[in-house]
Amino acid sequence: MSLLQTVKTFLGKLSFRTGVIVLACCVPCYLISFAQMALPISGGAKGVLWVVFFGLAKTFQYGGLCILGTEGVKRLKKRFKKEDAQ
Repeated sequence: MSLLQTVKTFLGKLSFRTGVIVLACCVPCYLISFAQMALPISGGAKGVLWVVFFGLAKTFQYGGLCILGTEGVKRLKKRFKKEDAQ
């Protein structure tokens, strides 16, 4: 079994709640990756901070989606549609 399959199997065993939490962690990382551009620091430091935080955001995003899987994403969409209807 390849490393990728091993990681997917491990992440697939985690709960729905864990997937939602990991997925929610990408939002602050996205905000920080772009908000740090307003800081009075050098351009090189801004670039490094952007790469680090944007990379973390993408890692949380894809990790959370991998944990949730297709059934979890459908379940999450269903919850948001119920809240919009109320």
